[in-house]
Amino acid sequence: MADDERWDERWDERDAGVLRLPSGRLVRGRGLRRPLAPGTPQPSYGLYLLRRRPPEVPWESRWLRWPDFRLPADRVAARTLLAEAWERAAEERVEIACDGGRGRTGTALACLAVLDGVPPGEAVAYVRARYDRHAAETPWQRRYVRRFR
Repeated sequence: MADDERWDERWDERDAGVLRLPSGRLVRGRGLRRPLAPGTPQPSYGLYLLRRRPPEVPWESRWLRWPDFRLPADRVAARTLLAEAWERAAEERVEIACDGGRGRTGTALACLAVLDGVPPGEAVAYVRARYDRHAAETPWQRRYVRRFR
């Protein structure tokens, strides 16, 4: 894949919800309750953090059972899916989303920041400064990030 083609597969850092990780990887976080505006680029891969299976989408996606204000139901699966999303973000448009786009999505984005080299104790602050100041809403979500390896 040529460099210019690869660039077409990445997000525009200026778009809403796009987080730049220290490595330069770009990941879009969003709340599914807010529909995408017309003309908004679609992801090539989505990881959806919801209590129930999400509706079908026209791009490749995975579902991680994750109740609102809680933690992933399966921590091993969560680690695997988050690592996959981080890997794919190097060359693809990866989207991480939950209903509101803050708690679960912010927690997952902070875990991606850890995978990208941000110290676990600083990852929530990193995401809050660059994505949403309310990311990782609950104390147990923040503790999950601090313990994420």
